[in-house]
Amino acid sequence: MADDRQRSGAWTASRTPGTWRAPDRKPGQGYWGKPEATAEAIPDSWFRTGDLAKVDADGYFHIVGRQKDLIIRGGYNVYPREIEEVLHEHQAVGEGAVIGIPHAELGEEVGAAVKLKPEATATPAELRAFARERVAAYKYPRHVWLVRELPKGSTGKILHREVRPPQDLLP
Repeated sequence: MADDRQRSGAWTASRTPGTWRAPDRKPGQGYWGKPEATAEAIPDSWFRTGDLAKVDADGYFHIVGRQKDLIIRGGYNVYPREIEEVLHEHQAVGEGAVIGIPHAELGEEVGAAVKLKPEATATPAELRAFARERVAAYKYPRHVWLVRELPKGSTGKILHREVRPPQDLLP
């Protein structure tokens, strides 16, 4: 992981995530046929993975999310993965996807699509209250909706970019 504060390689524990970078030691590496994407990802011999990470007091790195998934709500950074992990602690939640929903004043609002476990019951209000008790006030999802399925890729990973909020939540 690297950021502008720590080019020396001396890491300090930080609660603030930074962008994960890896040294690009092989000349000629990059995206095949995409020089612009290569220049963006490797501008200074460090490959930017797109992951956000932090380092703990023991020197272990923890991936906290993807840079493209970051929700900025009223100037505050919200990492969807953190909220998804909290929602998953609820006994009725099978899967969840947290996304940013456009908001006129805040930029984005936090929303969560939740698939319940078979035979489980929970209301969106209950799930919202559950998250609200466990995260900072600016982080909890103001909008929660239940879904039958979440969009997934061929590997079974949830495709956040394809998760859509209900029409009545869009501006």
